[in-house]
Formats: sequence, structure tokens, C-alpha cells
Amino acid sequence: MKSLLPLIAAGALVSAPAFAEDLAVVGSWSSLPLHKQFEAPFWSKTLPEASGGKIKVALTTHDQMNVGVGDVYRLLGQGVYDVGMTVADYAVTDAPELEGLDVPLLALTTDQAKAMVEAAKPMVEDIFKKRFNSHVLAIVPYPPQVVFCNKPITGLSDLKGLKIRASGRMTAKFLEALGAESVNVSFAEVPGALQKGVIDCAVTGAGSGYSAGWWEVSTHLFPIPLGGWDSVVTAINLDKWNSLSAETRELLTTETKKDFEDKVWAAAQGSLDNDIACLTGKGTCTSGPAHAMTLVPVTDGDFARAWDILEVSVLPDWAKRAGADWVTRWNETVGRTVNVVVETN
Repeated sequence: MKSLLPLIAAGALVSAPAFAEDLAVVGSWSSLPLHKQFEAPFWSKTLPEASGGKIKVALTTHDQMNVGVGDVYRLLGQGVYDVGMTVADYAVTDAPELEGLDVPLLALTTDQAKAMVEAAKPMVEDIFKKRFNSHVLAIVPYPPQVVFCNKPITGLSDLKGLKIRASGRMTAKFLEALGAESVNVSFAEVPGALQKGVIDCAVTGAGSGYSAGWWEVSTHLFPIPLGGWDSVVTAINLDKWNSLSAETRELLTTETKKDFEDKVWAAAQGSLDNDIACLTGKGTCTSGPAHAMTLVPVTDGDFARAWDILEVSVLPDWAKRAGADWVTRWNETVGRTVNVVVETN
């Protein structure tokens, strides 16, 4: 965390006497479509209205508070705020087993990604209870995490030797196994890093890259989901959750699924198609002006090579970090859903 000062103001949200139904909520990146189109309307309007005004929400985001992304769930568990949400991959330093929620390349469609998340949910709930003193309310996706390059490429093999910003630890391990150099650069710093040549490519969601102007500093878009779907977990501090009435807990559970989680999933696949059109000018863009990045086709050979790296290097490496018990749970849930078995020896 860069500074505690912005938390002083936010602390007023939780330190003053409040009804049990008052919620201090910290959302994900304020500039991206997930927050603008789904998080903000749900927490600011939909939920309070559904409660008949009984639930009052004070909403901010981790970037507006200047909270480091790796601190979002730690602070949530400590009760600094009541509800927090961010990309699960940001928390894998504290919970390496959480990497299993969003394995690259296993889901190529929204339906496949959702099936993986549903299979993983009981495991994720236990992780958050154990690691972050929190109760999971929802898991939603960003669109698939694809590759933006400020250097001509024609396929996966051209990434070898390049400096690439990964979107998560598994993606970083994949890039290293491919022969690329994984560089740790925050999302906000990527445009400058691409422009200055600090990195050659970066991985993020197509919509996130469009909204953040990455098309201004990159020339080629390679839509292979090297970063998975960047699952965002919404969780509530467990002590706060237990203090709520049964009626309020039921309302939160029902409304979060119906008017937030389900709506994000329903929009996910269409968003990818639209975002690619907006970045490349190929297709119809409904988000604003279309741009002219070069769209690099993903071949069967690219997928075959990527799968080989995933099975031979990336997943066994994760198994060592997560431990045999968590890998066994993953094999029995997510692995069974996608027909993948991770070896633990």
C-alpha cells in the first residue's frame, strides 16, 4: 500500500456508529467497464432500492483510496471496510491455491469459464474464509485476458524473447516457460512502459485495454486467452456478515447473484467480440470510436503449443506452490469440469 492517508477518510465510513445494514464497499478499478457498468449501479442504487432503503452503501474503489491491489483482501479481513472486490490473482501471494480459480487457456467461451468458476466456488469460499476472514458473495469475469504488443508478431512463437507484462502469476509462469521475459508492471503503468520500450507486450482484457487507451501505444492484438478470465471475487468481512440478520444475509445473497453476478456473466462473451471490434475496426463497435490495431489470428498450432506448456510446466509448478490437498480438491472440481488432471508428485 502506497499510503495510509487515503484510508483515514475511508475510515470514517466504518468507524462511526452505524446500523448493521450500513456497508462500506470498495470496488475494483474505477475506470473500467466492470465497475462503471455493473459494480457502481448495483451497490449505489440496485441493492439499496431492493432493501427498501434498509441497506445504505458508501462506495469507493481501491484505486480511488490508493490501496495496493495486493492489500484489498487483507484489509477486508481486518475490517477496514465491509465489502471488497478485486482480481483474485492479485491475492495469490497470500493464497497460492487461489491461482486455481483462473487457469489460462482452459476456458475459451463464457459458458466454459462459468462452469469452471461454479466448480471452483466451494474451494474459493474456503480459501477466503481461511485466508481473508471473508465470505464470498460473487465471482465475476473480466473478458479473456489477451495480448497487446507494440511490436509486430504473427503468432505465439513470436512472443519468445519479448518483455511482457503478465496479468497474474500463472500467466507469468507460462510466459517464462515460453521463453519470454515476464515483467512486473502495474496496470496503470502499462501505457508508459509500452511507449518507452520497457515492455514489448502486455496481457489484459480487451475491454480494459480499450478503456485504458492501450491502442494508442500498441500495434498488434493477439486474442489468445493467456491470462484466463481474470476472475474478480466480491467478498464481505466475515465478522460483518455474521453480524447481519438472516433476512439481510438472504437479501444480499439473492440480489448479488441476480442483479450483479448473473448480469456480468451474461454480458461477458458479447463484450469480448465488441472489444476486439473496437480495438481493430473489424466488426461493430458499440463502445465508442473503433481503432486500427492489427488482429493476429490464433492458430491450432498456437493452442497446441500453449496447452503443452500449460500441462508440462505451468500446472505442475502451481501444484508445488498450492500443496497436494488443494490440488486434489481442484482435480475433483475444476479439473473434472475441464477434463484436466494436475499431477501432485
